[in-house]
Amino acid sequence: MIKSRFAYTLLLCALLPRALWHLLWRGLRERGYYRHVPERFGFYSSAVSQQLIWVHAVSVGETRAAQPLIAALQGKYPGHGILLTHMTPTGRLTGEQLFGAQVTRCYLPYDFPFAVRRFLDHFKPVCGVVLETEIWPNLIHVCRSRNVPLYLANARLSEKSLRRYQRYTEFAATTLNELTSIAAQSVGDAVRLQALGAKNVQVTGNIKFDIAPDPALVDRGLAWRQAYGESRPVVLAASTRDGEEALLIQALRAADIPDLLLVIVPRHPQRFDSVAALLEREAVAYQRRSSEQPIAASTRVLLGDSMGEMPAYYAACDLAIIGGSLLPYGAQNLIEACAVGKPVIIGTHTYNFAEATQLALTAGAALQVEDARAALAAARELLRDAGRIQRMAESARRFANEHQGATARLIDLIEVAGSAAATRIQ
Repeated sequence: MIKSRFAYTLLLCALLPRALWHLLWRGLRERGYYRHVPERFGFYSSAVSQQLIWVHAVSVGETRAAQPLIAALQGKYPGHGILLTHMTPTGRLTGEQLFGAQVTRCYLPYDFPFAVRRFLDHFKPVCGVVLETEIWPNLIHVCRSRNVPLYLANARLSEKSLRRYQRYTEFAATTLNELTSIAAQSVGDAVRLQALGAKNVQVTGNIKFDIAPDPALVDRGLAWRQAYGESRPVVLAASTRDGEEALLIQALRAADIPDLLLVIVPRHPQRFDSVAALLEREAVAYQRRSSEQPIAASTRVLLGDSMGEMPAYYAACDLAIIGGSLLPYGAQNLIEACAVGKPVIIGTHTYNFAEATQLALTAGAALQVEDARAALAAARELLRDAGRIQRMAESARRFANEHQGATARLIDLIEVAGSAAATRIQ
């Protein structure tokens, strides 16, 4: 049992060969893992010319969620730069697409004390905001010892994660209480964090409700919709995970939806080619978004093999099936679909968005189903009832709008809880 940071660090050292093997193995499928490797150990070459506010967003979803927070920080502290850190190449690429040269980007190092110290020595952030569930004991401890305020923002903790952390309750409590403050997504998340011993928890809401769909991308999606054929039914399978595409293809054959165009957008770009190979093996007539070709009437599946266009995909569909929920991956972000006014169909595996899912179901913006076959059966019934789709679309927009405001509450929390940091920034 891990009872101290020393034991934790020894375990990290023992796992270092595995971490290096992981980089090598992941790099075989996604070459981005072979770039910037020194950064993962705290070695950086980028110059630092101004004081930085540091935001950590591990991967794609967290990077998108950081949009309203970074905009608010830039508005409140215009004299300071933003340092945006990631752990995955897709997260880093998303950061580049969303923010360009407006932020400094790098990988957060592995949680070795020497690497964390190098990171802080190089960038000297005046404060840090870590999104969602990134709890790194050495990072948190070194920030505390150097008086760098560090906030866990948009924090969530599932029942499954709570049970895992409860094996190390004392160590978890010590780590959580070294954070300056914790801003939880929901009351349930706050209760679970407090069950681990966290004392500095407030509920601020989910900042993903504050992400405004890019109007240019929405317009792009509306143009796609016209090109598909306005009378043609379009169902989007958004951010699908490994194994879900096969289930959806099987369900498509039994769906009995005339002229249906199923748009499948895999969550991870390194899987685009493998999903294309699956469609070929299954002899499904498909086209790739990247081909930029008009969609033929005989095409049954459009493979969304592009990054950064999710609002366009939502705007171009009649309704969305949320990936990651048909198999036990915890679901992807259903709020994005609702913000564009699209009815949602979601599976039973929703622990990453448990509260948002329940709120959407209660609001009439979503339907929950058991599996892929049930998802397309539900889509068939909705497509036969234009009035019901319209009501769900209106409920989706209302649901997304009613739960905004978490970013403002988070900014206020950072200012109050980190008044010393605010003074240093100003």
